[in-house]
Amino acid sequence: MSDARKAAAVIRRATADDLDAIMAIETSVFVTDAWSPELMRSELEAPHSFYLVAERDGEVVGYSGLRAVVSAADADIQTIAVAPEARRLGLGRALMNEMIAEATRLGAREIFLEVRADNPDAQRLYSTLGFEPLGVRPHYYQPDDVDAVVMGLAVEEVRR
Repeated sequence: MSDARKAAAVIRRATADDLDAIMAIETSVFVTDAWSPELMRSELEAPHSFYLVAERDGEVVGYSGLRAVVSAADADIQTIAVAPEARRLGLGRALMNEMIAEATRLGAREIFLEVRADNPDAQRLYSTLGFEPLGVRPHYYQPDDVDAVVMGLAVEEVRR
């Protein structure tokens, strides 16, 4: 992948003004289990949330969200998605690295996430960042009845 393709992306803090763009990606990527606009807005505005968007050519093409409380022992990556046309450009990895960095800055020692059991690409990405499978939440993603794989990362083991 060329540096020019990577350089075309800008990652910045998400705001409520990004809600429509985030929801367009949310509903296209997570077709059957997308969050509602109301839930996403509350996440963007929550005091312990840290949401980012990735932009290419001024268009939001990805987003991620972290829930972390200052000095808490753990943090949770709430969501991450990259629009299909912007995949394989390193945006998912860049967003994840920013989530890990923020959780670390806030003092978290462990970071957790859930990923669909039927999404091996995401599981591979998380594994390359040092996340390890910890367990399964049966029937977590509804209405598709898909299990969630719970993954965790001990911050001192972060690999980039």
